[in-house]
Amino acid sequence: MVCDFRIIIFFRCPWTKEINEAIALAKSLNKKVLFDIDNLDFEIKYTNSNTYVKELSPYEKQFHDKNIILMRKTLSLCEGAITTTEIIAKELKNYVPVVFINRNVASEEIWKLSENVLKIKNSSEIIIGYICDSAFHNSNINIIIPYLIKILLEFKNVKLLFLGELELPNELKYFSSQIIIKKFINREKLPELIARMDINIVPLKNCIFNEAKSENEWFEAALVKVPTIASNIGGFKQAILHGKTGLLCTNPKDWYNAMKALITDDLLRINIASNAFEVCREKYNTLSTGIKLASFINSIANRHIGFVLPSLIISGGIYVVLEHASFLQDSGWDVDFLIPETNINFIEFKGHKFNAINLSNSMIASQYDILVATLYTTLFLVLNYSKVKRRLYLVQGYETDFFPYGDIERGIAEKTYTIPFGVEYITISKWCETWLKTKYKQKPIFGPNGIDLNYFMEHKRSLNKTKIRILIEGNSLSLKKNVDESFKIVEKLDKNKFEIWYMSYKGKPKNWYRIDKFLKNIPYEKVGKVYEQCDILIKSSYYESFSYPPLEMMATGGYCIVVPNDGNIEYLKNEENCLFYKLGDIDSAIQSIERLISDKHLQKRLYENGLDTAKKRDWKNLKKQILFLYEK
Repeated sequence: MVCDFRIIIFFRCPWTKEINEAIALAKSLNKKVLFDIDNLDFEIKYTNSNTYVKELSPYEKQFHDKNIILMRKTLSLCEGAITTTEIIAKELKNYVPVVFINRNVASEEIWKLSENVLKIKNSSEIIIGYICDSAFHNSNINIIIPYLIKILLEFKNVKLLFLGELELPNELKYFSSQIIIKKFINREKLPELIARMDINIVPLKNCIFNEAKSENEWFEAALVKVPTIASNIGGFKQAILHGKTGLLCTNPKDWYNAMKALITDDLLRINIASNAFEVCREKYNTLSTGIKLASFINSIANRHIGFVLPSLIISGGIYVVLEHASFLQDSGWDVDFLIPETNINFIEFKGHKFNAINLSNSMIASQYDILVATLYTTLFLVLNYSKVKRRLYLVQGYETDFFPYGDIERGIAEKTYTIPFGVEYITISKWCETWLKTKYKQKPIFGPNGIDLNYFMEHKRSLNKTKIRILIEGNSLSLKKNVDESFKIVEKLDKNKFEIWYMSYKGKPKNWYRIDKFLKNIPYEKVGKVYEQCDILIKSSYYESFSYPPLEMMATGGYCIVVPNDGNIEYLKNEENCLFYKLGDIDSAIQSIERLISDKHLQKRLYENGLDTAKKRDWKNLKKQILFLYEK
């Protein structure tokens, strides 16, 4: 469930091991965790003041207090709270930094039920109603019993209606003919029962627990146009305008005068009830307060970003996205990965954990600050999703050329670079930045590509040894990777002096390739070890959006013999950190290898500048530039 939501609210929830794990997971994903409570049941010092609690058996008291302690433990793990009154909010701020007061109001359903039972009362009988929704409030009625007795003796047409868990005080049993007792009823029937009343009373002892109480009984009565007399305390003091929308009693003796006034003055009852009804119609419904609650929740939610991936097949492009996502999560973003089909809930990467959402069986309803397309096929989902503030397209290559001429996918990919509005282009390649600007008149934002040096340990190579190890990397089936040319070069090298390793994720060695060791589908975290064991990289590809292998080789202190292309010239400099050779000029490549082996000054220069280039491209040094792509 933690995966499915951005903000998780625990309502009066005692701590358990599972709750603890859920909160820890939510925080690790930068999801907000809130606590919701509408009383002081998180502080034993306050619940101890309640008469009901004082009368519990030792065993019941122990169980009750344990529940309060566990409630407070959950609260303490949360990042904010929602409550109903100012008194509770003040106490909650001892445990959480932010508290929102969301006053109790009537739902649309209760309003409808109340309207259905509104009627004109024309009976000479006056019913005074008292709702005791919990045994905690039994002692409250005791403060006005003398005045209830006085009223019952003086007005024979008055009846008392008690609803709930009230234990009828002995002093009132004499008046059983004037007393109606109803146990708890279905909430949908409550408006109908309150509508039978002529006067609603809410006596409350003056204590911190009641100071924290909401004015529920007042507005529930107001909905069916029944006037309320309440103690001048807590939510009632805040909500009721004395003499206009209700009557407030500060001293016990005020109760007799208030009840007598409403019993004897029909017009006063009608006016107070009507005034209260109008106030509640304006302020006490979930639609009017819901906007403020939604605004509060949106204001505290962490920024939300979703990356739409074509799949979870690991590639250089996917690793770039994961690096970006890691920076964003470290900066407080709530990060989702949306994938056409996956059987996992999380993607784990270098100590980070991200939501993985399976689009084939999930309905996405979340609001996103940013939604990012990562391949041409993912852009259309990003463009069509409505609940997003910014749409980005992370371009890492010219995907039109991923397909042969005549393939329909070429046209679909090409179209994604021509979107005139509604999407912002970002890229990690200077080459991509150039053609997006010149050919498609877009305004891409550039953030440099990087490397994780934790995976590439540097050491100085010695080329003065019996056998020098050469590494060739790339897909043998891709013309643009031009792997054949690399093998044509090594074919002309002395077999006794050079050992050849070949590393590939796609494509097998061709029969004529001279290979001493073939490395297939090496996990990314182990690729650095391969580079560390080799001395020279030959990279003959003539088309790259960003070429990682030379950078990775230099990071380990190795040497690079490379064909210059648009994807490597933004960081490779001939004679400074590598040696270039002209595409197709095999003899030139061989001469470069021989020169490198014989020239120690050249080795030193390429080694030092190569390491410096890699360090400048360390992901941790690029964080600000990467975050700028998303935070502008």
